[in-house]
Amino acid sequence: MSTDQPPGPPPEDDPFLKKPHDPAPPSGGSPYGPPPPGGPPPPQGPYGGGAGGAGGGYPPPPPGGPYGGGPHGGDPYGMPDPLAGMPPLAPFGKRLGARVLDVLLVLVPLFLIQLAFGTNRYVVETNKGEDISEVLTKSYSGRGLAMTLISVVAYIGYDWWLTHKDGRTVGKKALGLRVAMLNDGSVPPSGAAFARAAVLWLPTLVCCACLWPLALIVSMLVDKPYKQALHDKVAKTVVVTVA
Repeated sequence: MSTDQPPGPPPEDDPFLKKPHDPAPPSGGSPYGPPPPGGPPPPQGPYGGGAGGAGGGYPPPPPGGPYGGGPHGGDPYGMPDPLAGMPPLAPFGKRLGARVLDVLLVLVPLFLIQLAFGTNRYVVETNKGEDISEVLTKSYSGRGLAMTLISVVAYIGYDWWLTHKDGRTVGKKALGLRVAMLNDGSVPPSGAAFARAAVLWLPTLVCCACLWPLALIVSMLVDKPYKQALHDKVAKTVVVTVA
């Protein structure tokens, strides 16, 4: 469960429009005190308690989510809903679609460059060994290493610049999404945007092209309540829908 709670009271111009929360109003009388003035006495449970059930006398939970509280299923004991005041968090399908669009926008020019220069990323060699007949080794070629560095700069630079500019890459803008700082909803500053882009792209491009994207997807799907992937955790950001 995420522990990145927005600290302190929000500013007046908070883009998330967070507001202070009043304690949950009582939902009925208590068997341990007088009923509200002018109101009927509380109904009795089967064991002499209140309407809440067997002997406990607790009032029924307030309306709201499946466990009471706010519309997002907040705490029935009056704790504030951590998502109250936020725009809706971006659904997984839209985040994935935006990421695919962003990948294609950078991948196509890089592929054309590699095609024009005939660059092979790797050199595969077959070596004779003492214990085994043949050993296949794969290493970066000189031009392949240069192309990998160009790819790292292109992907990180693209994501960093547009996220720092207004919180929206081309893909996110097309699907109505925005990256925002968790604490106040603002556009990520340069440092946070760079950290987010580096964690997102560097492992993918250097060593873990299949496993790292999968790890990011799983981390986003299991995180509660903010749906933060690992790169969001590092940068303390969330992805929300744009009204």
